[in-house]
Amino acid sequence: MGHHKEFIDKPMLDAAVTGRAFKLAAVIGGVGLAATAAGLAMGEKEQFFFSWLVAFMVFTTISVGALFYTIIHHVARATYSAGLRRTAENVAANLPIMAVLFIPVILGMHTLYHWTHAEAVAEDPILQWKSGYLNDTFFLIRAAAYFAVWTALIWFFRRTSVAQDASGDVALTFKMRKYAPIGVLAVALSITFAGFDWAMSLDPHWFSTMFGVWTFAGSLVGFYAVQALMVLWLSKPGRYENTLTVGVRHDAGKLLFAFTIFWAYISFSQYYLIWYANIPEETAFFQHRLQGGWENVGRLVIIGHFLLPFWVLMSRHMKRNRTVLALGAGWMIVMHFVDLYYVIMPNFHTHGPHYHWMDLTALLGIGGLWLAFIIRRYQKAAGVAYRDPQLIASMEYDNA
Repeated sequence: MGHHKEFIDKPMLDAAVTGRAFKLAAVIGGVGLAATAAGLAMGEKEQFFFSWLVAFMVFTTISVGALFYTIIHHVARATYSAGLRRTAENVAANLPIMAVLFIPVILGMHTLYHWTHAEAVAEDPILQWKSGYLNDTFFLIRAAAYFAVWTALIWFFRRTSVAQDASGDVALTFKMRKYAPIGVLAVALSITFAGFDWAMSLDPHWFSTMFGVWTFAGSLVGFYAVQALMVLWLSKPGRYENTLTVGVRHDAGKLLFAFTIFWAYISFSQYYLIWYANIPEETAFFQHRLQGGWENVGRLVIIGHFLLPFWVLMSRHMKRNRTVLALGAGWMIVMHFVDLYYVIMPNFHTHGPHYHWMDLTALLGIGGLWLAFIIRRYQKAAGVAYRDPQLIASMEYDNA
């Protein structure tokens, strides 16, 4: 425990800083979306919808990971994360935006999902057996339910959190803790089935009971990478350098490191169980991805999503080094994209990877818009929950 500290940073970020960041993100998003729309107008319909789905999944999973982190902070009554939770709240608050960005997925359902074709179902006993779950109407109802749950949860937690900035009322902390356990269960179930619906059902014959937890693990890795970058940006001189201390940055690095290992454990377990059981309906997923050039993408995922970050972030010194943490977190965001690309795109490019410029423009378009909305929230409310009763303790805390 260090000497007693107090909150001395300005609650609001400098308008010039957020203004520049917002404009840059908005321009990137606008150009990316325009270029992607141009690709659709040029007749690249299938490529458009698959590129869009990958980018949509990248930023939706990160946002859901942020929502889970927001809620688990209150369940655990954690002290260390008091300075971090506003970042998670601002990221998760993009989930209503992702609901709007889901519209192209709805419009492209018959391009993306084989099970939406009545003639295919009529000729396939497996699809007939699954049709009670995999049908257009129930798919849309479930999607609406996921976004309704996520939107309601982040609306409640962020609204209550920002209200505490104004009032300093400790009762609001207990209010959030009261409803957090229900939120954990709701997020866990919804992200599990969203993963089944939006990614696993692209190959409707294939199934994995571990796919939901794999989706969950990837969501948290993606969010912790974003959180680490945002903490580094927010802790620059003149911002929240006295609040987001080196110990807080170290915590952000430790979370990224820990869930990189968790993701690897789940991914290997999924592969091992499918390999050991050797059931044709299950092994087809990996057989398809171990040939035609997709095996090289798989090797990149193994090395880039686990072995490299495991080695780089293992050291305490590395996690406390701003440059190393920034590079590591940025790399993990890229690898989160590659991981989802490896799962989704082989359903379109069945004979091997075919990289298309719309893969990049869709990612930049959705990502730029996504980031612009986050920065906008920093323009409207404090960047840290500066009247959280645990904030001072989190500033004093340092770890091994």
